[in-house]
Amino acid sequence: MAVVNAIVVATEAHAVDSPVAECWYALYTRGRHEKVVTASLDRKGVTTFLPLVSRIHRWSDRNKTVRLPLFPGYVFVRTSATPESCHRILQTWGVVNFAGGRRGAVPIPENQIANIQTVLSHDVPCTVFPFLRVGQRVRVRGGCLEGIEGLLTAVRGHRTLVLSVEPILRSIAISLDGHDVEILSSTREIRREP
Repeated sequence: MAVVNAIVVATEAHAVDSPVAECWYALYTRGRHEKVVTASLDRKGVTTFLPLVSRIHRWSDRNKTVRLPLFPGYVFVRTSATPESCHRILQTWGVVNFAGGRRGAVPIPENQIANIQTVLSHDVPCTVFPFLRVGQRVRVRGGCLEGIEGLLTAVRGHRTLVLSVEPILRSIAISLDGHDVEILSSTREIRREP
């Protein structure tokens, strides 16, 4: 079980009303540079959020509790996406780029960051879980359904596994509540023909 904490740095620089709305963005960082990036951005007056989890690391001669990023390689920043502010952030040592790929900096909805902050503030034990999208091919792990593969769907808010018999074009759906699943490799994903 892990104890969670977070580093949230709010600065007075963002208390002033600005004509451009500020949003949360994720930054890719160099490996193991999340805390350095957070401290550097704090010195520049940027609001940051670095969710941390406490883990016990065991060495041959001792056990030590260390605080590690919940999402390794990422730091969240609240800023406007003006070219000046993006340039100032990207010039920080350890920052690789804004998360979002070719689309550039993609804003993160306020409620998603607030949800993470709420979980961390209440010390709710949590672990990182693979991001599952409805429509991905998955395999059930454990229990009587171990090894069954199918398509992840959602029916009335419940995770459902669709099992297909392709030659006869028929499928059945089973509830996945209480079952762990793993994502199958992207080469095995179903692609719809146009």
